[in-house]
Amino acid sequence: MTTDPAEAPLADRIAACRLCADGFAASPTAHAPRPVVWFRPGARILIAGQAPGARVHASGRPFNDPSGDRLRAWTGLDADTFYDRDRVALVPMAFCYPGTAARGGDLPPPPACAANWRAAVLQQIGTPRLVLALGAAAIGWHIGPVPVARAVADWRDHLARGIFPLPHPSWRNTAWIAANPWFTDQTLPALR
Repeated sequence: MTTDPAEAPLADRIAACRLCADGFAASPTAHAPRPVVWFRPGARILIAGQAPGARVHASGRPFNDPSGDRLRAWTGLDADTFYDRDRVALVPMAFCYPGTAARGGDLPPPPACAANWRAAVLQQIGTPRLVLALGAAAIGWHIGPVPVARAVADWRDHLARGIFPLPHPSWRNTAWIAANPWFTDQTLPALR
């Protein structure tokens, strides 16, 4: 008996997605898609990241890297709570590792992923109590076209809609965090 793929559960359809396969194969990393899907309907917190990194691509577990360690420290969530899909949905703007650019650094999340899947995922999750929008792509989707630093500085303005903008917890933002001590002194305590 064959089953129509369009009738499969949403998470299964995303896990089987190969929408960006040709682009990934042509990238400097020449890798195959491996969507990392981590959500269930009814989660109370939605963490909207950018895209999995190379370590997450290898492990299949979101934020299973130093960025995840930093994010868990920022939120005060222990690993058991963080990875409890009934409580926390980890939904990046792209479910697959986009690869590494020729000059280094990860490529941005392919927009086709969010265009194809995001609305259906958000509808299935429902209305979480809190959305953590991490980085430019997630802030752009959930808040609009505003620079990351401004969105993070104005976090109180977005909290009324249940959105808490944050810089991505990547090591690449360590200098920004050090240059903006208000983030550690005021924003993170409010987040916790």
